[in-house]
Amino acid sequence: MGTYRVMRQDDNGNRFLVARDLDRAAARRLAAEFEARGHKQMYWVEEDGAARPEPADGTVRNA
Repeated sequence: MGTYRVMRQDDNGNRFLVARDLDRAAARRLAAEFEARGHKQMYWVEEDGAARPEPADGTVRNA
């Protein structure tokens, strides 16, 4: 099992690392916590080294 990171995109399209080296559940919780604050920024979870993001709400996208 890999580690996960939480990413953020601001209003201007800039992307930032919020946290890394988390297990999947912890990364999802953190992203959901930030999303729940109602800011305009977008948060998501990525597997470290992966190019495909996972939504903060935990939904699974088809490949």
